[in-house]
Amino acid sequence: MKIISYNVNGVRSALSKGLIDWLKTEKPDIFSIQETKAQPDQIDQAAFEALGYKCYAFSAQKKGYSGVATFSKITPDKVVYGMNNPKYDAEGRVLRLDIGDISFLNIYFPSGSSGDDRQAFKMEFLTDVTNFILDLKKERPNLVISGDYNICRLWIDIHNPEKQQETSGFLPEERDWFQSFVDKGFTDSFRQVVPEKHQYSWWSYRANARNNNKGWRIDYHMVSNELAGRLTGAAILPNAKHSDHCPVVVEIN
Repeated sequence: MKIISYNVNGVRSALSKGLIDWLKTEKPDIFSIQETKAQPDQIDQAAFEALGYKCYAFSAQKKGYSGVATFSKITPDKVVYGMNNPKYDAEGRVLRLDIGDISFLNIYFPSGSSGDDRQAFKMEFLTDVTNFILDLKKERPNLVISGDYNICRLWIDIHNPEKQQETSGFLPEERDWFQSFVDKGFTDSFRQVVPEKHQYSWWSYRANARNNNKGWRIDYHMVSNELAGRLTGAAILPNAKHSDHCPVVVEIN
């Protein structure tokens, strides 16, 4: 099973840049996107359905903001919208599909880069989403948690880490959360397959960052340790350019 996660920074914009033609080539079984910036009726579902996908979208109440959607060629046994917390569900951040013995979570973690209030919101989310995932893991131990985490986990995951430690997304307390999350029974699928390579999934639009490969790895497929033995591959696809992010891939037996 091939799963791709992609923060598209606006699904309508990404579609205008050839997203469907790219998807035809990649052929994932599950395609999870974040930051749709669209209501479900604003997503061209017919274009995805023509490729065999059914669309499940969970949008923010605020139009043109946040939102996640998962496109699956496999009919899920169960779909759950949100994490039963109005504070986050109003922003359309979590979507779950159960397929067989695996639960696929598509999560758009908040950014804290706009100021102290949003950074505090982000830290609250990290605590609450951890508890949500751990509760789910008791019932559904085989988890794939895909999405834009808005955090670089390791020094290898960001250019010039020495100078970035006071920047949201690489703060010590954010990296501490990530390590504690791993310690609770989760595997970074990309780092299991590619332990040492400097490779990024997001670049600022400023200072020609993408062409100079001055990026951040903030998009992940974390998998529960119960599922980690079934990983068969993982990759980052920097040549896909429909967004300021690029897609990340995981393959599971």
